[in-house]
Amino acid sequence: MSKEFEIVREFDADATPEEVWEAITHGTGGYLWPMQAPEPRVGGTAAFGSTVTVWDPPQHLTIRSEDVGFSVQSVNQLEHTIEPRDGGRRAWVRYVHSGIFTDDWDNQYDGASKHTDFYLHTLREYLAHFAPRPVTFASLDGPEQSTASDAFAAVGRALGLADDTAPAERVSVSGPDGRALDAVLDYRDPYFVGLRTDTALIRFFGRNHWGAPVGISVHDFAPDADAKANELAWQGWLNGVFSQP
Repeated sequence: MSKEFEIVREFDADATPEEVWEAITHGTGGYLWPMQAPEPRVGGTAAFGSTVTVWDPPQHLTIRSEDVGFSVQSVNQLEHTIEPRDGGRRAWVRYVHSGIFTDDWDNQYDGASKHTDFYLHTLREYLAHFAPRPVTFASLDGPEQSTASDAFAAVGRALGLADDTAPAERVSVSGPDGRALDAVLDYRDPYFVGLRTDTALIRFFGRNHWGAPVGISVHDFAPDADAKANELAWQGWLNGVFSQP
């Protein structure tokens, strides 16, 4: 049964309104995934065949699609409202994700809402630590075993995170090929883990909670970053996590 949804978040960003605008229009690979930049006008095209309905830089952007291409959703709209703070040195952002889910409403809404918190946190991390550096992006999913209800707990154990390790702590985690990675644990809850190294944001997604495989994305800002190498390394790591007896 079709039903409308709306997810609203408001937050402060350690960046100017212009820097936030650049991130949400041209820098999505730094915190989300690389997407087609919106055509800079009302009526312009944007990612996934959507349309720009509000274009007022650096204050207001709305993008809408009525042909989402997913069986569980028919309408999707993203709205960002940006206001200056501290004399324009920082920004306040209001984010609204709305639309229509056509099936599995509770599960779809819960997943979208929790992902929103993680993605917007990653946006703030990107703005504070890496923007506007070029990014190399890689993403991957775990094997079928990673859809199990307790699968994401295995990711935390494989990284070597203690149960009481809290966000903002510096950690040394076990990465691909047993390499130790020094990082800040910038996000952790039962659904997601975020690591920030000197050159990358590495994100772990417990999508098993919504019936999908566990996922990883790597936003690598090193000058010599290699997306394919990152993908292969972390795919091997994730496959190894779920090949254990």
